[in-house]
Amino acid sequence: MATTGTASMTINEMREFASFAPCEQRYIKRSLDIGLGRQDAFKLWARTEGENAAIRSQYVAYQELKQLRASIPADSSFGSIENFIGKLTRVAAFDLAQERIECFSAFRFLYERLLGAESRPWLPSAFCAAAALPQIRPERRKMLLQSLSEAAATAPGWSDRAPCFYPEYVEQAEAA
Repeated sequence: MATTGTASMTINEMREFASFAPCEQRYIKRSLDIGLGRQDAFKLWARTEGENAAIRSQYVAYQELKQLRASIPADSSFGSIENFIGKLTRVAAFDLAQERIECFSAFRFLYERLLGAESRPWLPSAFCAAAALPQIRPERRKMLLQSLSEAAATAPGWSDRAPCFYPEYVEQAEAA
């Protein structure tokens, strides 16, 4: 029974990933390679000098991830959130400024995998804070903020189930 439930969740995650735009899918896979140390992103993803520079910048921005994973607040006391949410907002702003993430769902999908299920309660606020920064173009700011549903923004609780599906580079698909 547990295997059936896990398979069903994996299929749902695969469907969600398939619903994202191709640029979002590519960015999520590249980001997971960088953030989780899965592959050499320069060899796998850099097609141009511009992409090479973007990957280099992403490696620098993602240096915060290890510390973020270790500092996810266990409770909702205000004293424990300042350092965490500030750093998370800075990293999230980097990703949103790349203009490859088009909506909260893609952002949540990526960050659940980069940081773990424990980060879920903090993702809507980090997304809103990052999307509202002046570094994000006004029309993108509007689009991003409108992509956060009322249900996601006001959820009374979050699942602590770890993600099952971690998309990876597939040579034929990426070449096309």
